[in-house]
Amino acid sequence: MKVDDKMVEHLAHLSRLEFDDTSKEKMKFDFEKMLDFVTKLEKVDTEGVDPLVYMSRETNVLREDKVKGMVSQKEALQNAPKKDTDYIRIPKVIKK
Repeated sequence: MKVDDKMVEHLAHLSRLEFDDTSKEKMKFDFEKMLDFVTKLEKVDTEGVDPLVYMSRETNVLREDKVKGMVSQKEALQNAPKKDTDYIRIPKVIKK
């Protein structure tokens, strides 16, 4: 597959990126290197090789959740910069 300016412009449009002429040439070079690598991978004989699901055989050892060091509502409200009668007030995050 040949990478041309049209393909780079199309990929830039899809990814919402803009490239100047110098960057576009660098991207063409990088895309061609990636495609060459994939072409080499296609030639590798993988007959009888199981798919790799995990990178290692180790399993995560998770600790048990334990509740400790609780703060009462009254204590939490004492340290709040802004508060209501029962709640900590924070700036609005989602604007409609």
